Amino acid sequence: MAELRKTPIEGLIEIFPRIFPDNRGYFFESYREDWLKSLGIEENWVQDNQSFSQKGTVRGLHFQRTPHAQAKLVRVISGKVLDVAVDLRKDSPTFGKHFSTILDDQNFNLFYVPKGFAHGFAVIEDAIFAYKCSNFYNKESEGGILWNDPMLGIDWGVSSPIISEKDKYWPTLEEFKNQTGGL
Repeated sequence: MAELRKTPIEGLIEIFPRIFPDNRGYFFESYREDWLKSLGIEENWVQDNQSFSQKGTVRGLHFQRTPHAQAKLVRVISGKVLDVAVDLRKDSPTFGKHFSTILDDQNFNLFYVPKGFAHGFAVIEDAIFAYKCSNFYNKESEGGILWNDPMLGIDWGVSSPIISEKDKYWPTLEEFKNQTGGL
């Protein structure tokens, strides 16, 4: 059985699968439905995504608005990233707080990010990043929070980050708070 670790922010879960190494290499179960069900989390995963990013890249902070909101189950196939989730649930006691963890190809760990969070990552070593989504991507429902918003105070751990044009212009958390509608 995998080791499941709750984080200080309700809903965010780190998963450390059991690894079976031998002289040929290793084997592990990268996903089992019963891991999350044991915590009362039931998702219907409908889309798998994979990306490659070079060292120094920061992607995020992204989310999908209702009715296309997505939970994500993320992991690194090769390389190393700092993975970050920001609580955007306006009624949550941890609204605006973030949690970060290292995902890499040595621990093979996963990170469960429920609906209601913005998600992003900084690439510490060139990385192939994979994730399951509980809903299909919808361009009109896409949203984001400015990755370097001083109010969030996220230490991305990279100097001179490589940022997409889109990610440079998302609203700050304060601007997001003042928008009508939710996730």
